[in-house]
Amino acid sequence: MSGRVRIIGMGPGPACWLTPEAAQALTEATDVVGYAPYVARHKVLAHQRLHPSDNRVEAERARLALRLAASGHDVALVSGGDPGVFAMAAALLEAFEALPLHERAVEISILPGVTAVLAAAARLGAPLGGDFCVMSLSDNLKPWKVIKDRLEATINGDFVLALYNPASKARPHQIFDAFAILRAGRAPQTPVAFARAIGRDDESILRCCLADADPGHADMSTLVLIGSSQSRWVARPHGEPLLLTPRAVQVRS
Repeated sequence: MSGRVRIIGMGPGPACWLTPEAAQALTEATDVVGYAPYVARHKVLAHQRLHPSDNRVEAERARLALRLAASGHDVALVSGGDPGVFAMAAALLEAFEALPLHERAVEISILPGVTAVLAAAARLGAPLGGDFCVMSLSDNLKPWKVIKDRLEATINGDFVLALYNPASKARPHQIFDAFAILRAGRAPQTPVAFARAIGRDDESILRCCLADADPGHADMSTLVLIGSSQSRWVARPHGEPLLLTPRAVQVRS
């Protein structure tokens, strides 16, 4: 008897940003599978088993979820943020695709969550009012040349740019290389924000411009947001300025 896999977005961290749909699925699951820090967010219930694992075993994690579901289990495969954004939805579907057709009877559903760029944007103001692009700087699954070409394309397209996975202990220099590319093609006054651990106790936001930005502020808990030529800081009498990218594009001669 086949069970099901529900791929769940747990949001950036706070329970209030977990959707009711995701919360209900977590209580119904017999097995909770995922990266250990995300699994730890869930308070295990009496009928459940937890299956935490390391960050670099996405494929193995996906195959485990499918095996459990094929045995009749109700599996919650958890991701931080949204499972479709650099997370477990793609890994699960790749593992599913690799199965013979007669072994694909498992029910699969994907439950969306609040992804980091949306949480950071809400804190900052309205930086995503115009067209924007989301990229991961990790070269674990794609070569740096592809990342470099895509960064240059965002400059040519004048997109607001959100960078996921900007730096880690194993990749401390790529964020500096990325900023060198961006500085070569964007104005020095372009707004930049380093939004770290949004929604958690150690949340912090650093607001600056491209010329003054220190890429060393970024780590794996940081969402780096770089504005377009249309983006600007909006001052207010009290509190930090708000970041605005207008919906209407003003063509500059």
